[in-house]
Amino acid sequence: MQPLQYLIRMPQRREDGSLFLSVVSYRDDLCPETLKQAFHKAKNPEKLFVGLVQQNCEEGKCRSGVLEGGRVEDVGFDPDCYASFCSSSIGTKYCNSGQIRHLKMKETESLGPYMARYFASKLWMGEEWYMQIDSHMTFLQDWDASSLKMLKDAPSKKPVISHYPPPHTADLAEKSKVAAPRLCGPVFATSDLESQIIRLEGSYNYDSVKLDVPRFAPFVAAGYLVAHSDILRDVPFDPFLPYIFMGEEILLSARLWTSGYDIFSPTHSLLGHHYVRNHKPKFWESVHRTFTAGVHNPLQMLVLNRVKYQLGYPESARDMVKPKTLFTAVELYGMGKERSLDDYLKIVGLDMMTKEVAYTAWCETGNPPPGFEKYLNLYITE
Repeated sequence: MQPLQYLIRMPQRREDGSLFLSVVSYRDDLCPETLKQAFHKAKNPEKLFVGLVQQNCEEGKCRSGVLEGGRVEDVGFDPDCYASFCSSSIGTKYCNSGQIRHLKMKETESLGPYMARYFASKLWMGEEWYMQIDSHMTFLQDWDASSLKMLKDAPSKKPVISHYPPPHTADLAEKSKVAAPRLCGPVFATSDLESQIIRLEGSYNYDSVKLDVPRFAPFVAAGYLVAHSDILRDVPFDPFLPYIFMGEEILLSARLWTSGYDIFSPTHSLLGHHYVRNHKPKFWESVHRTFTAGVHNPLQMLVLNRVKYQLGYPESARDMVKPKTLFTAVELYGMGKERSLDDYLKIVGLDMMTKEVAYTAWCETGNPPPGFEKYLNLYITE
């Protein structure tokens, strides 16, 4: 199906308070518990619909992640997230009512987390709101209603709420009493494997006062993001970005902002995230076993040229990159038409030519960005 045909044939968005939760799992034994918590702690579980992309080793010889000393061992088949949840006391009724849609893939078919989110977006069936998370999360009670309230309280017609959640060990009930961390600090990656792509590293609790109005932020995080579901039509996932692990967050941030969406951090944390998973299997290990050892990094660096082209890196201009098929249909998945990329890069302090980051101060101090000063009175705390 051609890209524009898919957008035309997307289902109509409903206005019934329904929430689509995109969950992508790669060989993750925490996935069933994530789904159980999502429904158990939702205020309106009857309005929650999950699009699950499950990538597992379920046949042949399964291998562990890299263990201590660089060892890799034979292991059993991965737990089936969908089957485990649907057979649980919490999940059965939601599966029977059609609230879990899932796509099962072999681990050898994995194309990375970004492509998994693309596949998950195809499971959306017109729900009013869209949220994407990872498959190893914890939840605050009423996380769904609180997320939607933040969207409605944000001073924007097209808000997106996003940040890096605190670790899963955090007491989310206590965290709800204080302001959430905000994602402010970009850096140009220095590793040769990341090809100077932007990494987002500055996530801190900048605010001493928790407000009811979400504060503006420059970037979105892939592991917790909530928005109006029109985002799937306005900023569709690019189906030509396989194998990337870095780069999706800065690209999505720029595409959202240039499409007229305003990015905010949540007023308080609603989800926790299992961050330390060093010995769990990673998708690039499957790529190496499926093809040949070491092949993932060159593949990622090649595909990152498409990301860098969209973001204006001069070394990834069309005449600098081969093969030209890297730019297939890129105009359909590039920047929006409502605001310019140059303005976005200036606001967030990025210079793609010199690879320098300018300190902009507005994010760290909790003020609106340049051009949004009319909202400053909403954030006065004295």
